Amino acid sequence: MENQAVLYEVKEHVAIITLNEPDSRNALSSRIRKGLWEVLARFRDDDTAKVAILTGTGKGFCAGAHLKEFAENKTAVPDRNIVPMLNRNIWVNKPVIAAVNGDALGGGFLLAQTCDLAIASDNARFGMPEARWGRGAPWSVPLMNMIPQRIWMEMALTGKLINAQRAYEIGFLNYVVPADELMEKAMELAQSIAEGAPLTITATHKMVYLATEMGRTAAWETADAIFEKVYESEDALEGPLSFKEKRPPNWKGR
Repeated sequence: MENQAVLYEVKEHVAIITLNEPDSRNALSSRIRKGLWEVLARFRDDDTAKVAILTGTGKGFCAGAHLKEFAENKTAVPDRNIVPMLNRNIWVNKPVIAAVNGDALGGGFLLAQTCDLAIASDNARFGMPEARWGRGAPWSVPLMNMIPQRIWMEMALTGKLINAQRAYEIGFLNYVVPADELMEKAMELAQSIAEGAPLTITATHKMVYLATEMGRTAAWETADAIFEKVYESEDALEGPLSFKEKRPPNWKGR
């Protein structure tokens, strides 16, 4: 039987992945963690889906660790693979957009952080309350490339939450929209990506992440190498030709 804790459907080349345990504000229970691993692998291998949107049911995106389970299981050091982390322990090589429909706390903030783009409803909040639980947030290291150091430090030390507008101001979010417009905006962004040449999208996705690990000169050289196959592809000729002929491009992904 399909895991109903995490739902998966594809609409117009966009996979919609939905955390579906609203009674616990989609906290990362064993069911949700298992479902996420399965669904992200499914998206990775699904040729009909070019982009994914990750969101949650109910009023919360994800409340983070399921603390009741942690207490019952006497979890000390969590397994590094306890949660699928895009671009760390699972690489799907296709863009994933976080559509944050409410609180994204702890592990929920992690999920939003590891997505490639992020949109939030205007009632969403973000935070790392681990300092108040006696836990930790080593997963927050990628924030060094997303928000200023002093803000990251304050959030980690105090455990205080920030609202969506503040998250946008510090560069964590691409957009903030009214709650009833969240999925519409996410679909608009996803479809604008899905319309692009697939080889270029894949290479760009790879380039951005590798570049953040390097200095400027090394990143330039790596980017040139990544895009060499893109320039040599049929799609690289199809783009200018479709422009010349004033028609939509017919991407072949080769």
